[in-house]
Amino acid sequence: MMTDPSDISAPVVYDLVLRSRRTVLPDGERPAAVAIAGERIAVIGDYDEPIPAHRTEDLRDLALLPGLVDTHVHVNEPGRTEWEGFATATRAAAAGGVTTIVDMPLNSLPPTVDTTALAAKRAAARGRTWVDVGFWGGAIPGNETELKALHEAGVFGFKCFTAPSGVDEFPPLGRAGLIRACTTVAALGTTLIVHAENPDRLRDAGSATAFDRFLATRPPEAETDAIRDVIDAARMTRARVHILHLSAAGALEQIHRARLDGIAITAETCPHYLALAAERIPDGATAFKCCPPIRGDANRDALWAGLADGRIDFVVSDHSPSPPAMKTGDFATSWGGIASLQIGLPVVWTEARARGHALADVARWMSRGPADFAGLRRKGRIAAGADADLVAFDPEREWTVRAADLLHRHPVTPYDGRRLTGDVVATWLRGKRIDTEAAPRGRQLKRSP
Repeated sequence: MMTDPSDISAPVVYDLVLRSRRTVLPDGERPAAVAIAGERIAVIGDYDEPIPAHRTEDLRDLALLPGLVDTHVHVNEPGRTEWEGFATATRAAAAGGVTTIVDMPLNSLPPTVDTTALAAKRAAARGRTWVDVGFWGGAIPGNETELKALHEAGVFGFKCFTAPSGVDEFPPLGRAGLIRACTTVAALGTTLIVHAENPDRLRDAGSATAFDRFLATRPPEAETDAIRDVIDAARMTRARVHILHLSAAGALEQIHRARLDGIAITAETCPHYLALAAERIPDGATAFKCCPPIRGDANRDALWAGLADGRIDFVVSDHSPSPPAMKTGDFATSWGGIASLQIGLPVVWTEARARGHALADVARWMSRGPADFAGLRRKGRIAAGADADLVAFDPEREWTVRAADLLHRHPVTPYDGRRLTGDVVATWLRGKRIDTEAAPRGRQLKRSP
C-alpha cells in the first residue's frame, strides 16, 4: 500500500543503518546506530533503537569510525605514474579506511604550479579514484603570479619547500621567496604549507649505509631553524601557515609560543615518526629513509606528548612511494619517502593504545583534525549532515604486515613484517561500501569558498 507523502506521520525509511557498540562520535565512543539517507548521515540513534531502513548492518563490537582524511599524499600522476598513480593510491587508501586524500603538487610532471598543470592532474584522476580527492597547489620561485588563478580553480592551499625537494622541477623558496608567498596567501585567505628544513644545516651524507650517519646529516636544528623563519614570515605578513611532517620535537615549544602570540600556525606529524625509532633502524634499511628523518626514542615520546596536548594538530601519512630500485643503495642516494597510506590507522592505533589513548583520540587526529584543517566541513566526523564516510575497524585483531599484500603500486614499506593491532574491515564512501573490484566512485573536491 502506497503511503501519502503528505502524511507527516509516515515513518522515514533510511537507506542504511549501521549499528556498533563502539561508535566513535565527536563527543566520544558509545553504542549507537547511524542512519544514512542518500550520501549523508541523517540521524544518530541509540544502538538498540528501532530505525526503519532498507538495510541494516550490526557491526557489534567492531568499532565504527569516521573515514580518515589524509591531507598529505604524493600520488605522482601524471608523469611519474610508475612511482604511484590515482588508481593504486586510492585503492590502498580505501583498504586503509581513508576516504579522502589531498594530493601534493609534486612529484607529478608537470608539478601543480599553474592551472594548466592542475587541469592535467584532474584529467589523470578522472574516473580512477576509489576515494574523494582534492589537490594542493605549489609555490616555487617565479610562479607568484599563478597562485591567484590556482586558488580560484579550487586548490586547498599552497605547498613550498625551504630546502631542496628531491626533484629539480620543484625548487625551494629562499627567505625572500617565503615572505612573498606568505604575502600572497594572506591576501587570498588561504594557507601556505611548508616542508621546513634549513638547507644551511643539511650536510652531505657521502656513502651512508649506517642510519645514524644519515641522521646526522639532517639534524633537528635544520627543522627548528626553518620553522623559526616560517614563523617570522607569518608574523610579518599575517599569513596562515602549516608545518608539514614535523619530526623534530624541539620545535614544539616555538610553535606553541607563536600561537600564544596570535600567529595562525598549525602542525602535523606522521605515523612513522610516532611508531619508529632511529635506535632500531638497521644499517642499510633504506625503506626507512624519509626527510626529515625518523629520530630517536626520546624525540618520539616528545612528539606523542605534543599530540596529546594539542601542540601537534593531526596525523597524516606523507605517503611518498617510489619504484623499488630507487629505495636501494645507501641512505645518501635512495629516495626519501615512506609508503604507508593503507596501514596508517593500525600503525597509529597500535602505538596510541599502548600509551593509554582511545579510539576517539585517533579519530580526532586522523579524521576530524585534517578535515577541519582543509575546510572539509562534511568530512571526518560521524554527525548528522556529514558525508556518510565510515570505517568498520576491528581494534583487537593482531596481524603482521606483508608488503606484497598492500595495494599501493610497489611492495616497499618499512613496516614489512611488523606486528600491528587493529584492522580495517570495511569502508563506506558517501553511504556505499567501497568495492575496489567495482567501478570507482571517488569525486574530485575543491576548496570551499
